[in-house]
Amino acid sequence: MLATFATTTHFAPSGTFAQRGKLARVCARLTVGVMLAAMAVLAPTLAIAADDVRLQGAGATFPQPLYEKWVVAFQKVSPTTQISYQGGGSGAGIRAITDKTVAFAGSDAPLNKKELEAVGGESAILEFPTVAGAVVPAYNVPGVEKPINFTGEVLADIFLGRITKWNDPKLAELNAGVALPDLSISPVYRSDGSGTTAVFTSFLVGQSDSFKGTIGAGKQVSWPLGVGGKGNPGVAAAVQQSPGALGYVEYNFALENKIAFGAVKNQAGKFVVASPDAVTAAGARGVDGFKGGRLISDLWNQPGDATYPIASFTYIMVYRDLSKNLKTIEEARARAGFLRWSVTDGQGLAAEMHYAPLSSEVRERVIVAIDSLTFGGQPLGASGTSAPAPKATP
Repeated sequence: MLATFATTTHFAPSGTFAQRGKLARVCARLTVGVMLAAMAVLAPTLAIAADDVRLQGAGATFPQPLYEKWVVAFQKVSPTTQISYQGGGSGAGIRAITDKTVAFAGSDAPLNKKELEAVGGESAILEFPTVAGAVVPAYNVPGVEKPINFTGEVLADIFLGRITKWNDPKLAELNAGVALPDLSISPVYRSDGSGTTAVFTSFLVGQSDSFKGTIGAGKQVSWPLGVGGKGNPGVAAAVQQSPGALGYVEYNFALENKIAFGAVKNQAGKFVVASPDAVTAAGARGVDGFKGGRLISDLWNQPGDATYPIASFTYIMVYRDLSKNLKTIEEARARAGFLRWSVTDGQGLAAEMHYAPLSSEVRERVIVAIDSLTFGGQPLGASGTSAPAPKATP
């Protein structure tokens, strides 16, 4: 077999190898030429990609669905601006803007004294509302179709552990004709630092001296009982999974997750179910609370028959001089452009998603503040936005 192999196997003559080597060198030169040509074609595209502006925001989960929608819509207006928004809660957003790890922060509650000092004081930070919303008492009570009525005092007593059954006489008195079950109430609260908690507890401290003296108001408080959930989604999920549960979530999360929520007695003595109109009624007075350079205002328990009492602005926070946490003037201009768009053209999307748009008076104050932002001490100017200056929605 070896002999046969030797006689039938043919080896290429040396000239063939030489020809192959020459061919390989030609191919190599052609490949390099093609690559150089491709790079020349792609160079403009790569340059454009390198010039794209990328900005990161984080914080409140209440406006997160809206902010994510805004980001997508604004990118159509300004294709080179890439913005992303992560939730995490108001507390996380405030920590991130304080540490200068994000371009902007979202919070359902304004900065407290300690937080304001940490970012450099009122002269260093701009806080302004983007929309208004509501915090609702969301529950899981099988067999009850009609919205359950609550007062601030009853809600306080539930979270204090003083009312433990859904058919408690105090609840039954508020809900004549409703067959409330003999079912234990399981309170659910936010486990993270939260502007939603700040709004809910701020309303309750004005309704119950006992609540004020034991739990108090704040982004994160010590609850005496119940189960914690992270973010509005966490609380919503806990309520859905537990018959008898009662939590507090942002109005939109209750709607999106099809969770029942109740009516709350307002300052005028009326039981009002949250709605954009009922929140707008509260937000209309928001401009009256603005003081100095801080565009912040408490909206809970505002007067009016149709006003929902647990309402609040949600805020964006940015440094007044954007060079504190942004690297380039292009980033600063893109940032200002998005902010201005969000409180003008973006307000139409807010209404579509069941948020309460800013009133014209509030919006005008916010636009003036955004237009005053600087980079390295220099004004950005009207031409500084990354998109054409939009017209305010009526």
